[in-house]
Amino acid sequence: MELFYSHQQVVDFTRVYLAVFYSFVALFYTVRIIRKQQKLQSKSVIFPGKRFCNTWWNHMTFRVFRAAIWLVCLIRLAFIDVDNYLGTISFLNTASVIVLGNVLLTLGFLSTVFIHLLLGKHWRTGIDPSGPAYLQTTGVYSYSRHPMFVSIMLSQLGFFLALPSLFSLACLVIGVIALQRQSIAEEKHLLNIFPANYATYQAQVSKWL
Repeated sequence: MELFYSHQQVVDFTRVYLAVFYSFVALFYTVRIIRKQQKLQSKSVIFPGKRFCNTWWNHMTFRVFRAAIWLVCLIRLAFIDVDNYLGTISFLNTASVIVLGNVLLTLGFLSTVFIHLLLGKHWRTGIDPSGPAYLQTTGVYSYSRHPMFVSIMLSQLGFFLALPSLFSLACLVIGVIALQRQSIAEEKHLLNIFPANYATYQAQVSKWL
């Protein structure tokens, strides 16, 4: 990659791309949630759980780090020197790695959007105490029990490579831990609702890939 573009050109492009990307992600989820609530005529499609419970902490952790990532990416546009305080990981800070990060980041988000569309009106964020109405096992769910989480992890890995630093590494590690904890809570919930069917599904389909 360095043969075609200089490291600085790739860094400058990625600086803009990350700011635009995470602004679009924020817009996507905001519009998505508002439209779903209007369409379903419900108070909320967001279910973090009771305050201070495990799933509430998972939800809040993700919200804080997603906001922090967006804020850092926006600040980097105006203040280039901010990178000096993020703890850059030098051996990963190459044009090829950064471009790979951009690709994985984008693929992860596009996969997430696809799964949103696949779930349609049944999409929720968090654990809906009254649902789901049926067990989704077809499509991408026939390959992974948590394809949405896999897509988010892929996107988070992409962010780490696109901005290889201690900051993005912390976001990746904490994000993966939060998703792992959330997956355990969701599977426990689904086992309570579909005890026989979900147990069979667990035995047949991998948790991640």
